[in-house]
Amino acid sequence: MNPLPDGHVETRDKLHQLAFFALAPARYKAIDRMGLRATPGGFGTPEFEGRVARVEGDLLVLESEGSIATQTITTIRSATDFLGIDYEEAWYPSFRDPLSPADPDAELSLDIDGVKVVAEWFEFGYQVLNRLQGYGTADDDVSEVQIWPEHFDAATEIGAEGRGQRASYGASPGDAAHPEPYLYVSAWGKIDRSNHYWNDTAFNGASLGYELLVGEVDPVTTALVFLLEGHRILHQA
Repeated sequence: MNPLPDGHVETRDKLHQLAFFALAPARYKAIDRMGLRATPGGFGTPEFEGRVARVEGDLLVLESEGSIATQTITTIRSATDFLGIDYEEAWYPSFRDPLSPADPDAELSLDIDGVKVVAEWFEFGYQVLNRLQGYGTADDDVSEVQIWPEHFDAATEIGAEGRGQRASYGASPGDAAHPEPYLYVSAWGKIDRSNHYWNDTAFNGASLGYELLVGEVDPVTTALVFLLEGHRILHQA
């Protein structure tokens, strides 16, 4: 992993707007599902109705029935037009914490290096989280790894319901409380804050920041050790 480029936060926030107001609703309006995934050079939808919509660098890409159309990313509204949907702020009214909209006609001017870092982070997150799922116990209920558009993070849920074991395990490119990308374990039940593992005060859990992964010879193993420790503590309790 390399140091983050200048302007990472600004690039991340612009991509979040694209994920929430263009890509996720394009899938949701077609099949009532909104989850996204890591894709080559960026992020996008799984296949739906024979289509894949994704971001790659500064391009929107729409794959459909063997054809590929591209458009340089300019504004959110032009992105929704390209994907064949209307721009809507409240496309899914049941979000508890929807993303606040930016001006849909504002120029985005994406930094290619910044997009690359976010793409690499999601690819890394998927690699780690998919491996993590193989370490669960027989009683664990495990959800699909996906990028949630409202939070713009890759996450899976692991653990049995009703036993205080279930948690969200994720890889976020950063948010209002975390300027840099981070891994996290967000427990669904109570945690013992006297255990120093639970170190994040922004949510009910623990985080491992990007700065602790930069320069690691094997960041995947470092990430797995961190996430598995949360799993161990929750299941031990």
